[in-house]
Amino acid sequence: MKSLFKVAAILTIGLMSVNSYGQKQEEIISKHIEAIGGKDNWSKVKSIRSEATMKAQGAEIKMVFLQVDKKAMRQNISLMGMEGYSIITEKEGWSFMPFQGQTKPEPMTADDVKNSQDDLYLQDKFLTYKELGCKLEYIGTDDMDGTECFKFKMTDKNGEETTYFLDASSYLTIKQTNKIKADGKEMENSTMFSNYKKLPEGIVYPMTVASGWGDAEFTKVEINPVIDEKEFKLPK
Repeated sequence: MKSLFKVAAILTIGLMSVNSYGQKQEEIISKHIEAIGGKDNWSKVKSIRSEATMKAQGAEIKMVFLQVDKKAMRQNISLMGMEGYSIITEKEGWSFMPFQGQTKPEPMTADDVKNSQDDLYLQDKFLTYKELGCKLEYIGTDDMDGTECFKFKMTDKNGEETTYFLDASSYLTIKQTNKIKADGKEMENSTMFSNYKKLPEGIVYPMTVASGWGDAEFTKVEINPVIDEKEFKLPK
């Protein structure tokens, strides 16, 4: 009988721990969504046009991003006097990078297009992860260069994991890490977010994004501009 009570006590404590962690997770997510401007403001974002400058290996790269929620995105890149771009839609994608030796637009593989579909969503991942079929797990706190962070692991429907670090004071994402494949090898890529700015539409946007590829400073962000569908089609 004592052993039965002991097992029951262990199960109860375990269940309380799980419930407590689940409650903590929902509380942090709620405060994070509030910190970035709220669900209502983000739900009104249907398109974004932004401009950024990146410095990488001594070169200055000019970039323009065109994004239509859940439908398409385009990145224009100006480097060394050459103009390149990448386009991804719901069904296909292309890239043209003359500074990498390309002489004409090349189609993306079906897998690359498929794996890029989640990126077409403009809203913060903590707003869309359920819709995208992702699993989110709160894994406690961590110290990042003296800043206490809440740490989350998000696993998408393809099994790829991304770890998010939310500042415990501001509830804003300051870092995310994910595993990527390059040249047949798996490597970890980290992206840092800072210099958050509240835009007139009420959403809060990181104006500085730093990664292993370089540091990008956003100089202009337009919410809900009219974007011509021709931007996402190859010129004939």
